[in-house]
Amino acid sequence: MKKVAFYTLGCKLNFSETSTISRSFEEKGFRKVNFTDTPDIFVINTCSVTDNADKKCKKIVKEAQKINPDGFVAIVGCYAQLKPAEIAEIEGVDAVLGAAEKFRLHELLGTFEKEKTTIRQPGKVFASEIDQKLDYHTSYSLNDRTRTFLKVQDGCDYPCAYCTIPLARGASRSDTVENIVKAAREIASNDVKEIVLTGVNIGDFGLINGQRNELFLDLIKALDEVEGIERFRISSIEPNLLTNEIIEFVAQSKRFVPHFHIPLQSGSNKILGLMKRRYKRELYQERVTKIKEVMPDCCIGVDVIVGHPGETDELFLETYNFLNELDISYLHVFTYSERENTAAIGIKPSVPQNKRAERSKMLHILSDKKKRYFYEQYLNTEREVLFENEENEGMMSGFTDNYIKVTAKYDPLLVNETKNVNLVTINDKLEVEVTEPQEVLIH
Repeated sequence: MKKVAFYTLGCKLNFSETSTISRSFEEKGFRKVNFTDTPDIFVINTCSVTDNADKKCKKIVKEAQKINPDGFVAIVGCYAQLKPAEIAEIEGVDAVLGAAEKFRLHELLGTFEKEKTTIRQPGKVFASEIDQKLDYHTSYSLNDRTRTFLKVQDGCDYPCAYCTIPLARGASRSDTVENIVKAAREIASNDVKEIVLTGVNIGDFGLINGQRNELFLDLIKALDEVEGIERFRISSIEPNLLTNEIIEFVAQSKRFVPHFHIPLQSGSNKILGLMKRRYKRELYQERVTKIKEVMPDCCIGVDVIVGHPGETDELFLETYNFLNELDISYLHVFTYSERENTAAIGIKPSVPQNKRAERSKMLHILSDKKKRYFYEQYLNTEREVLFENEENEGMMSGFTDNYIKVTAKYDPLLVNETKNVNLVTINDKLEVEVTEPQEVLIH
């Protein structure tokens, strides 16, 4: 029985696809092991959002070679689609599979035997052009975490100036509501309590072969009726696709929790225009106001990019001040990095690296302040928490419905259980500690 290990770089979507690929190996008799357990096969699922993600891929390949020099190394994912020939030249790489091929590893690679040659040969490349018709593969993670990531959409039709994802994943496409509900029921049968909906642009759900058949609102209404799942969480949704109808439905739904993650990218309308985003900051403000109006306890996360070409000190301060005044809960801060074949490459002036780092630091500090303020509003209140299955130095963690991370003394009886707990204090890791689990009532 050959041993196979997986390593995932990047987003929740990659994580869901890695988990689905790993199950296909187990179904064929392979044994899934940890990366350090001398696997016969390494499958590395790559990201290419930033230049740093590419460097990470090369480092993981190097580590795989140290663990088992005879191990077969296959690279899949976004970086594999964008730079297959470049990756094939990396020492130790045996095969590179693009977006259309990554779910066909067994068909294309056979026995996963490493070629024995005295002269180093590039890895085999299986990568078709991204503009060719791509199939949709429903994917979800399982047995890796308490929460499951369920892919509901893939690809993107929004050519933002800084982004390579449309080049790496192709056009926007989805499965049907019926098939995704079926997948959710399969997940529920495995005693999963929470599903996170993920994709590249999930608000654009409903496109099949370029034709819109259904809407994201149709999907969440159907999922809200799935028995066995206690919580559904929406990962990231574009502000121009987050309609009032979606917000109002989540506010009164049975299973969707009060938590939205909404990419902003910049609080300057000029920079939003340079980025080719499809909204202005005024619309973003309207969405946040609407959410807080119908769900005052809702957690709102924000993606923001610093250092995009054309971002002067004054325009960055527009973003900083806009975020400072918004009623949001935390930030995910990304530092702009140059990517080939993107429109942003041609925008001048570019922002020096030291300026990018300085602006990133300012927004990380702001994020900590926003998160602490959000957490402080719920101290000494009771909140429902789903506990995770990991133990760290005698402690365990979990999340409230509105995405407050909590810690408690480890108790195996709490794993994958939802309990009402009292939130008592904020620790130095910006986590909220809770009362003794034994004192908490099970609901």
